[in-house]
Amino acid sequence: MRILLISLLLTIPIVGFSQQKTYCNPINVDYGYCPIPNFTTWGKHRTSADPVIVNYKGDYYLFSTNQTGYWWSSDMSDWHFVSRSFFTDEIKEAMPDNWDDLCAPAAWVQGDSLCVFGSTYSRIFPIWVSTNPKGNEWTKAVEHFDIGGWDPAFFVDDDERLYMYNGSSNVYPMYGIELDRATFQPQGTRKEMLLLNDDKIGWHRFGEHMDNTFLKPFMEGAWMTKHNGKYYLQWGGPGTEFSHYGDGVAVGNSPLGHFEHVSLPFSMKAGGFIRGAGHGATFQDNWSNYWHTSTMVINVKNNFERRIGIWPAGFDKDDVMYCNTVFGDYPHYLPAGNANHLESRFAGWMLLNYNKPVQVSSTLGAYYANNLVDEDIKTYWSAKTANKGEWLITDLGDVSTVHAVQINYADQDAEFRGKQQGIYHQYVVYYSMDGKKWNKLIDKSKNKKDVPHDYVELDKPVKARYLKMENIHMPTGKFAISGFRVFGLGSGEKPSPVENFVALRGNDTDRRNGWFKWKPVENAYAYNIYIGTHPDKLYNCVMVHGKNEYYYPGMDKTLPYYFAIEAINENGTSEWVRASVE
Repeated sequence: MRILLISLLLTIPIVGFSQQKTYCNPINVDYGYCPIPNFTTWGKHRTSADPVIVNYKGDYYLFSTNQTGYWWSSDMSDWHFVSRSFFTDEIKEAMPDNWDDLCAPAAWVQGDSLCVFGSTYSRIFPIWVSTNPKGNEWTKAVEHFDIGGWDPAFFVDDDERLYMYNGSSNVYPMYGIELDRATFQPQGTRKEMLLLNDDKIGWHRFGEHMDNTFLKPFMEGAWMTKHNGKYYLQWGGPGTEFSHYGDGVAVGNSPLGHFEHVSLPFSMKAGGFIRGAGHGATFQDNWSNYWHTSTMVINVKNNFERRIGIWPAGFDKDDVMYCNTVFGDYPHYLPAGNANHLESRFAGWMLLNYNKPVQVSSTLGAYYANNLVDEDIKTYWSAKTANKGEWLITDLGDVSTVHAVQINYADQDAEFRGKQQGIYHQYVVYYSMDGKKWNKLIDKSKNKKDVPHDYVELDKPVKARYLKMENIHMPTGKFAISGFRVFGLGSGEKPSPVENFVALRGNDTDRRNGWFKWKPVENAYAYNIYIGTHPDKLYNCVMVHGKNEYYYPGMDKTLPYYFAIEAINENGTSEWVRASVE
């Protein structure tokens, strides 16, 4: 629906935003476009996955798949891209034309050096080292890392012995081996570390509904963390295409095992705007707080259309490893000191415009306006053009306090393939109390950065009912948005606690399967369901929108499970209501 637009632009100064204290997943880095021709037949698109972040000399370095370079940041918010191909001429000759850089890279700190290695089944890949990665100065530690490894991870123990873990298969296990830290030669042969156990643990099963309909589950993306003398071997699975893609963890007493699976996923984000939390890495910030980065799933233009997320993580008093993904795609506080990550870093700003009225300048085909506010990154609105002046308006339904805005661009009719430099988005956002008189809120009309998931935290919150975004410049394709998300606090009451929360479990034929049902809360737009195998350790969470039931086939059939549910609206969350199954 079209309306007569801005009747008056007031000359009030723009609301400021300086150094941000929060961030919002998916993180806003200049993701490259898929470089592989046969992966872009459904439409050219941005993608990256398989992230690893390491803290090197107080800065954070992010490496991920097929980016022809890497990022660094001093604060985990403002990421700077360093353009570099780690392919030698020998590799380029041996590899097919559709690969242009590292896939699922490993990165680790060894001595005073930052080290990088890419996935390979051949012997021709070097291990690269740098003491000045900001300056893009790299040398080869070894010309050829002879044993190779797909989805590799390297771990330096407290005694400075070096280990490598690798594997990406739905048939073969994950492997581990010790390496000579000076020559990188293997010490003995690879040892089998771990296999999935989908007959026992439901979330190990392949498929969107964890049903193993046509493939066995995949195990990939190793990572190792040591804590209080124990070794926590992390892995991604069971399939990067699916909502419950996550990282599992198995615990052992030595670097090469024996390892025992923890029944719950370590990182799980099966609901919300963007889903998935698999194939990643765990690292510490400058205050020794743990964080976890991993792959998030879009899976629209290709099965491997993905993004990157970061969540607070850690170990509880019993040395149980956890990753806190509650409100995992809402604003979270950046590291700024010692913190208890069990209490999350969630800023407390709620989504203000879920399924609220929207108006747009034009609509391309079936890319409808309501997709802007349906909290699903898989759907999006597209204007008919990329022209300056295409616009959208979101109505919050009532005057609310706005703290932040996240703008998620979609790749409608993108023309790029591979990593692009020098591209940028430009736009302006306005706010209004009545939809007639508008003030400028965010001015990115001179922006020269590529911001595919731009997140702007306001210096000072504003009162508004309407927000309008006007396009100025797109780097490629149409002006298309998968989520225009407004965060803050409404002016009403928090939702009432959920009533009639029931948890059911499958009988002896399949105790992996569970089902939740509850009475809808009148003023709630979503629900968080917390899941655990101990009543005081509900470390997994699923956000459910627009329904009052949820099917959860992810349980370990040998254990009891404990649950809690809270209702969510623009003003906050309700008290928990608990349930359990034996």
